[in-house]
Amino acid sequence: MYGMVSGHSDSKRNTSRSNRHRHRNNDNVHRSVYRRLVSFFRETWTGIKMGLDSEYEEVDVQQDRYTPEALDNLCEITKFNKRELQLMYRGFKQECPSGMVKEETFKGIYAQYFPRGGDTSQYAHYVFNTFDQDHTGSITFTDFVVGLSALSRGSVQEKLKWTFNLYDINGDGYITKDELFRIVTSIYDQMGRAVDSVVDDHTTKEHVDKVFKKLDLNQDGVVTMDEFLDSCTRDENITKSIGFFDTVL
Repeated sequence: MYGMVSGHSDSKRNTSRSNRHRHRNNDNVHRSVYRRLVSFFRETWTGIKMGLDSEYEEVDVQQDRYTPEALDNLCEITKFNKRELQLMYRGFKQECPSGMVKEETFKGIYAQYFPRGGDTSQYAHYVFNTFDQDHTGSITFTDFVVGLSALSRGSVQEKLKWTFNLYDINGDGYITKDELFRIVTSIYDQMGRAVDSVVDDHTTKEHVDKVFKKLDLNQDGVVTMDEFLDSCTRDENITKSIGFFDTVL
């Protein structure tokens, strides 16, 4: 009898350890994605790797080209100074001479920041739509710096609002469990072999159910912006981890 109880107890402890290990891996995957996302925007279109320090140059208005907002205006609506915006604009224009980036180009560049074997296209689509708030099919320089400012320099609340908009796939002001599942699945897909050993359909559903229950404070089947902010700001791990991603150009 004692041996059976002991064995059952050991089994429960092992299961508990396994669950904790899975959830830690889930959290690590999400943090890794956030770090790569910030690095992707920060390095791809800022000109940092080339060490550029040029004047802010406007793109002529013709056909498909875009003229960015005045530099002083961008300083007011973002957390970047003039020199940083100069660097970013030159880097952005080198990658996107028209002053705008289309989704397919965005996906191609984004894929370089994740492991081989991962499928980044779906998550990149969601990220692209979060930056393309006007749903024009292109990200302009203004779209880029406003989004990057919130993502890398914003307060915890601003970063969480950006994340909410990412998870609110259809833009109706609510996150459903299906939307959360689609985002989480796309995160695992893009990490490829890095998560294959710890993630399966059952694990994903279990993780989504747990997270959604935590976010949906009034248990009405949808998560509002207020619920999302309230739940996330109460979680010390979330507020600490999201604060690590501030960047200085």
